[in-house]
Amino acid sequence: MSSHGSSNTGSKTATGMASQIKTPANAGIGEDKPKIFDAQGSIGKQFTDEGAIGGTAQKVGGPLDKEGMIGKQFTKDGSIGGSVQSSLGGQSGRSN
Repeated sequence: MSSHGSSNTGSKTATGMASQIKTPANAGIGEDKPKIFDAQGSIGKQFTDEGAIGGTAQKVGGPLDKEGMIGKQFTKDGSIGGSVQSSLGGQSGRSN
C-alpha cells in the first residue's frame, strides 16, 4: 500500500465474475445456437434474401426472386428450403 492508503492497482468500482461481462470471446456461451443448415445457421443464412446466394438471386430477379417460380422453392416455406429446414434445421444444443 502507498503512504496515502490506496493500493497500486487502483480502486475497483465493480466486482463480479469475468463471465458476466459480454465480450466476443464469450458471446453466445450457454445459448442455443442454430444448426448450420437452419435459416439462421452459417450455411442456411446464405440462401436467405440477405445472404450471398439468395441476395444474388434477388438482384437477378425474375424466376430466381424469392417470389418467383424457382426462388420460392428455396425459402424456408418452399419445397426445397422447407425440407432442409425440417430435416437439418432447428436448434442445436447449448454451446457448453
